[in-house]
Amino acid sequence: MKDILFIIGSESDRKSIEPGIDLINEKGLSFELVVYSAHRNLPELMDFLGKEEKNYKIIITAAGLSAALPGVVASISKKPVIGIPLVAGELSGIDALLSILQLPKGIPVATMGIGKQGVLNAVHLAERIIKSFS
Repeated sequence: MKDILFIIGSESDRKSIEPGIDLINEKGLSFELVVYSAHRNLPELMDFLGKEEKNYKIIITAAGLSAALPGVVASISKKPVIGIPLVAGELSGIDALLSILQLPKGIPVATMGIGKQGVLNAVHLAERIIKSFS
């Protein structure tokens, strides 16, 4: 079982989350990074989570703009989900932040800050959660 499943909504998000990947490696945590969009390939995302979520302890998601990915993942998975709003678009990540924060009851997502500090804090939080059960 790997520690972290890291899901980004687009290949173009990879550069934004690189500091988090570096931190994961620095901390010696195991992870897998996958690209699934809640808008462009929802059936594939649902299929992947249905088959693979059991192989991870925690899920980190990163998305910009409408940032549906964290909420969709949390609605499908029973694993803890951390959402990172990425800097994108006219509102520079504010729209993504609000989208992740304002999820309906029963769809919990730990929401990080916008951008790099959010990426790094997501990894720190994931490590704390993982170690609290070790």
